[in-house]
Amino acid sequence: MSNNEEINSIDPNSISQQELHGYLLSAVAPRPICFASTIDKDGNVNLSPFSYFNLFSVNPPMMIFSPSRRGRDNTTKHTLDNVLEVKETVINIVNYDMVEQMSLSSTEYGDRVNEFVKAGFTQVPSDKVKPPRVGEAPVAFECVVDQVIALGDGPGAGNLVLAKVVQIHVKKAFLDADGNLDTPKLDLVARMGGNWYCRANGDALFEIPKPIRTQGIGVDMLPEAVRNSSVLTGNNLGRLGNLEELPTKEAIEKISEHPDVKSIVGGLKNTSEIHTLAQKWLTEGNTEDALALLHL
Repeated sequence: MSNNEEINSIDPNSISQQELHGYLLSAVAPRPICFASTIDKDGNVNLSPFSYFNLFSVNPPMMIFSPSRRGRDNTTKHTLDNVLEVKETVINIVNYDMVEQMSLSSTEYGDRVNEFVKAGFTQVPSDKVKPPRVGEAPVAFECVVDQVIALGDGPGAGNLVLAKVVQIHVKKAFLDADGNLDTPKLDLVARMGGNWYCRANGDALFEIPKPIRTQGIGVDMLPEAVRNSSVLTGNNLGRLGNLEELPTKEAIEKISEHPDVKSIVGGLKNTSEIHTLAQKWLTEGNTEDALALLHL
């Protein structure tokens, strides 16, 4: 970011709760969706989505989601009331095929109204907890509620529900040949700000190779002309810095004989064309060759 770029600095105490809500939810995104099914002490089922949600521990397997107090009247949501009465929940994972039904279930239906029925979901009995799971979900986690932590008592205040996973249900259709969950097949969705969602599929998915044996060399080890390039992006530099070692003299000499390199490197190096070629190789996954080129 350039130093002369305009910044709008905001004290969160100086704006309305609605404005703050908009900034926070639009900037802190995409957020995974916890589609929580719960039950009250009388056996009434509730199903509701929450995007204040993530995985926080594997040992023990612990997920946290937060049903906030309503901004308009400071009342609590049925999900929070239920987990305080019956300390169990099922966290159903939402994919694209069910996102519209999930959105429908977020409607503020009255007490004792079953959102499974309203949204047209299949109610499947759980193995170890009382709340049912969503039959359409690609993955569902039966959980016991370890604790509930209130973050405040005013409108918009969150309530952290610490949910320990005790049973996992995975549809086999979403596994790869090795029995692992297949990210493209899952086709998950996430919450953005306002009415926006995003879909984790197609061009939205990308992989970033990382060094697995040692530390990456770091951007600071790249030549100064490369670090200050007007062609290479921050992502390009990050990819180069993730390599485990600088190119050898032999690798640099070899790359100098590449036809594409010889066509642009004459008596004087054309830095812009070299960086453009390196960028092309980076997008093609030829990271080591790109690094060697940039050390000519």
